[in-house]
Amino acid sequence: MDRVLLADFLRARREALQPEDVGLPRGQRRRTGGLRREEVAALAGMSADYYSRIEQQRGPAPSERMLAALARAMRLSLDERDHLFTLGGIAAPRRIMRDDHIGPAMMRVVGGLLDVPAMLMSRFGETLLQTPPAIALLGDFTHYSGLSRYLVYRWFTGDQQVRGLHPEEDHPRRGRVLAAGIRDAYTADPTGRAGEIVAALLEASPEFAEVWRLHEAGVTHHHDLKRYLHPELGELELYSEVLVDPAQCQRLLVFTATPGSPSRGKLQMLFAVGP
Repeated sequence: MDRVLLADFLRARREALQPEDVGLPRGQRRRTGGLRREEVAALAGMSADYYSRIEQQRGPAPSERMLAALARAMRLSLDERDHLFTLGGIAAPRRIMRDDHIGPAMMRVVGGLLDVPAMLMSRFGETLLQTPPAIALLGDFTHYSGLSRYLVYRWFTGDQQVRGLHPEEDHPRRGRVLAAGIRDAYTADPTGRAGEIVAALLEASPEFAEVWRLHEAGVTHHHDLKRYLHPELGELELYSEVLVDPAQCQRLLVFTATPGSPSRGKLQMLFAVGP
């Protein structure tokens, strides 16, 4: 616990808040901005003396319950809450994220990319959104249900829509990338959704079990040139640039081709050939 920094952080957050921010009346006799110590204490459900001692760098270390109450009272963001817990010498609570929720900012970004192939994916490899050119290039990845929603599951259970997108000689590398991707999610949450996906694949796919035993992490080729097979346009060599939304752990993939290359011309024809 760092008493000095904890007190400084709480004081700074208290002084930055206005009564209206937390549903309190300003009143006519308030001369300075920010909340009073007793107001923060009341919002957090603790005595004013207890809170004052924290700001004065004395008294017992606040418990996890008290830190959580202060985070709620001061309307802290998740990053600010985690910082508060660190200063209090307690591990921050685990974040619960809705990976299937698309925020308005990301929707605006995707809305500006309607003329290029782009797709938004969750940290588990579920396709949440595709632009029309992405559907024309890859097919519709958003209509699946159950475990088939996840790209890694479809790949290792032999879905020809996804495996047929790449030349067969590229399949081993593609499988390693997908396995490493689900391992990152599994390491962060082995008993959650990633654990469910991994358990199902270990039972259903000897190929996945063999790759999983390699215990590879960080295997990626987002920025490498990859080959895609299209039934009408033939082979395309594309890059997939990645924009990451850390708050939701989502990845926006934007497919591009080298200017002047045959693949660039084929990308421009996607609207003509349609899905």
